[in-house]
Amino acid sequence: MQNGNKALIVGGGTMGFGVSVVLLAGGWRVDVVSPTAATRESLPKRVAQAMQRLNKPFDADALGVHADYANVPWADIVLVIENVREDLALKQSVFAELERLSAPHTILSSNSSSFPISEIGKGLKTQARMMGLHFFMPAYLVPLVEVIRGAATDATLAQKVGDWMWALGKRPVQVKRDIPGFLGNRMQHALIREALHLLQSGVASAADIDAAIRYSFGFRLAAAGPLLQREHAGWDMSLAVAKSIYPELSTMREPPPVIEDMVRSGHYGMKSGQGLQAWDAASIAKEKERYEQALQTVLQVFEREGLR
Repeated sequence: MQNGNKALIVGGGTMGFGVSVVLLAGGWRVDVVSPTAATRESLPKRVAQAMQRLNKPFDADALGVHADYANVPWADIVLVIENVREDLALKQSVFAELERLSAPHTILSSNSSSFPISEIGKGLKTQARMMGLHFFMPAYLVPLVEVIRGAATDATLAQKVGDWMWALGKRPVQVKRDIPGFLGNRMQHALIREALHLLQSGVASAADIDAAIRYSFGFRLAAAGPLLQREHAGWDMSLAVAKSIYPELSTMREPPPVIEDMVRSGHYGMKSGQGLQAWDAASIAKEKERYEQALQTVLQVFEREGLR
């Protein structure tokens, strides 16, 4: 059953598809604009399959797919979510056009994973309605959504978007300062930096580094975030350990050779068939199935707690 809210998704790739599923599952009407014919043609089927995995009914009439903005029902759109590639100049040009075409009441948001929102919205005349709305892949399974305020963002509108996300079954966090990487990616990349440092230094294998995270503190993170965990353990112990370990942690300002060499060699991971390990169609399908099932299992824990 539709709730009357209507959104426009700019970009129908991996993120745009996932965000579309989130909104459709919550009863929104969704229009997607993608210039790529193959993406437009495959989108309804991909959405239907994801909705089936979520045990949600899919009303095909609730999804509109367009090659451009000409047929977008601008007067009815309350929220735009941009999902184009991470190219600052491209995003700025997209938002300049969105500002020109959209109704004054429409909230304009970017799903950028790194660029400051104030930079993306630079030069807009209505920056108060511009904000970040950052989902994590796969968007229809990972609960967190970051609502990021630029320097000029209206805090009331940011809170309104957060309320919409709660209603959609997501766990929004309000990022009140517009910093690169926001919350999730800053902390994630601090961890990845140390993991890469350990790998580059030969301390352990990639598999053992991953295992050390998944089966120790990573296992606990689904139950309590790092700050709440310190409340359990005691800040006195945390202080003592920090004094011992912090001086030894990596402070690399640039990515280490291990990742630079892989990218230079075209070893991107699953997308190229080679990363830290070799991948083929069968192993990719098996891993993605395992990964999604694991996420769905963890999601059940969060849902039982009400995503508090």
